[in-house]
Amino acid sequence: MTDLDPPLRRYLADLVAAARDVLGDDLVGAYAAGSVGLGAYQPGRSDVDVALVCADALDLGRRQELVARLRHEALPCPARGLELVVYRREVARSGTPEPGFEVELNTGARMPFRATWAAADRPAEDGLFWYGLDRSILHQCGYALLGPPAAEAFADLSPADLRRLLTDALRWWLALPTPPGDGPAPGAEDAVLGACRSLVRVRHGVWLSKVDAGRRLLADGRPADATVNPTADLIERSIAARAGGPPPGGPEARAFQRGVLDEISR
Repeated sequence: MTDLDPPLRRYLADLVAAARDVLGDDLVGAYAAGSVGLGAYQPGRSDVDVALVCADALDLGRRQELVARLRHEALPCPARGLELVVYRREVARSGTPEPGFEVELNTGARMPFRATWAAADRPAEDGLFWYGLDRSILHQCGYALLGPPAAEAFADLSPADLRRLLTDALRWWLALPTPPGDGPAPGAEDAVLGACRSLVRVRHGVWLSKVDAGRRLLADGRPADATVNPTADLIERSIAARAGGPPPGGPEARAFQRGVLDEISR
């Protein structure tokens, strides 16, 4: 990971050291996920996604201590924020679509703080699909900071569970409110490119970053369901928005998402 932004590289090393101080030999793996694992980290825009793997279940005291050591106020995150999830080794290797985590932490200078102590405490309306999909991405693209290769530490989803979680994710995104009218809608570019990533995973069996997934569909020559038009221009504008351009409008983004949902559902 020598090509990483140096502050991020130091932060990840410090995070693993702090987690080891708390968990000791129970910490059997640490993995960079998300944009870092997919090689698409953008300083100033991206989050830092990290998955820790522990040998056994953690009691509440150790979960709380881990959060206290890793929250932004104790270990400043150089990115927008840290999204950390801790799994037991048996959950990571199970291929289950369920959340299954020991503790979840969101923290950062530009991220609302949240600590969740058990998967059962996760509100259903916040989406329960993230974790199985994240572990699928980790299986293919996770970067090992500690422990065995990510492909050994994390099992992939079954094809049926993958499609179900992807459709759950698309429906969740479609349910989010957007500004009225056809003008630029902040966040619409992420909705479009996230749908691109889902479609590439189903069509080609690989996880790519959002931007790379958009480019892959453009290279395919058939970006989405034939009923969605004009999808190529929409994807190109969404990619440009990631670099500072205006985002696409909400209605056209939703039309594209619905086309992707229809294809994946079939």
